[in-house]
Amino acid sequence: MSESIDQRIIDLGLTLPAAVQIPPGITVPLAMVKVVGKRVLVSGHGPQNDDGSIAEPLGQVGSDVTQEQAIHAARRVALAMLGTLQREFGTLDNIKTWVSVLGMVNTAPGFTGQTPVINGFSETIIEIFGPERGMAARSAVGMGGLPFGIPVEVQAELELY
Repeated sequence: MSESIDQRIIDLGLTLPAAVQIPPGITVPLAMVKVVGKRVLVSGHGPQNDDGSIAEPLGQVGSDVTQEQAIHAARRVALAMLGTLQREFGTLDNIKTWVSVLGMVNTAPGFTGQTPVINGFSETIIEIFGPERGMAARSAVGMGGLPFGIPVEVQAELELY
């Protein structure tokens, strides 16, 4: 893919949300992006609305949130993470490859659809970066809860050119 990643996002009609709006009274002592040489570690991101607010629905997938809603939330997580990376680097064009992804699903007892939910994230990244740059090693796991009641959280590792 020779096209600019930033341009590809525009061409696909996608919008990267503003920086996340942490709820009042919450302190988050972490770096959203940590660069070590050419390695980029990206802290866990949740689904965001375009203004940076936490996107709904909230709750556990399989009880409060449907699998389809969770897949959509995972797509929103991908865009949120790309927004953070674009703010950090000024462009997404210096991302050489997605190395690994850990997808966490706020899972109701008995729900086993974590893989299709996190596919929402992975498919969005692959659509934007192409399979060679966007395909990452990945895990999709269920959690008994996630911060603020979000249904999906993803952390990632990338490599820069």
